[in-house]
Amino acid sequence: MPFPTQTIETVHDVVIIVLLVLMMLCAIAAIILVLFQPGNSQGIDALGGSSETFFGKNKGRSMESKMKKWTIIVLVILAVLALVFFILQFDTIWWIGYERP
Repeated sequence: MPFPTQTIETVHDVVIIVLLVLMMLCAIAAIILVLFQPGNSQGIDALGGSSETFFGKNKGRSMESKMKKWTIIVLVILAVLALVFFILQFDTIWWIGYERP
């Protein structure tokens, strides 16, 4: 027995709202992560050549690298959510406004 059209539309609306909220949270997290990351320019030190520092040697374990990794993770999640959101906009997936077999 197929679901009533009203139930399908309600589920559709709830899923869309949940996806929008998750996308908004991911976007805010990405903005915050990017804003807290330091710039890549070395300033006046770049003119004199490269100087090896402790942070340069241990860059993979620094807070900067962790923030970059989390930024990538959050942006990939945002992209996947946006793709799912786009796909779920097609009414044929939900059988809204169509005669079901």
